[in-house]
Amino acid sequence: MRYARIMKRTTVMLPDDVLARLRHESRRRGTSVAEIVREAVELHVPGAEAGKPLSFFAIGEGGPPDASERVDEFVSASVDRRLGPSG
Repeated sequence: MRYARIMKRTTVMLPDDVLARLRHESRRRGTSVAEIVREAVELHVPGAEAGKPLSFFAIGEGGPPDASERVDEFVSASVDRRLGPSG
């Protein structure tokens, strides 16, 4: 998979065993770790629905005070509402 558009760098924290598996797969395929991560994200993270604007959580003021610690929980609940729990 080649990307013609500009990409942004991000940091992902992984447990040692997951990183080791990722590096092993990278060597096995003869491709970069980044390429495998991009493939996994494309496969497992749904794109925006056509005609529906993206919603953003906790922009500005008024969100729960612990929103940054619980962001995964809030995002998961939002995805479940859009796709249904079996999504």
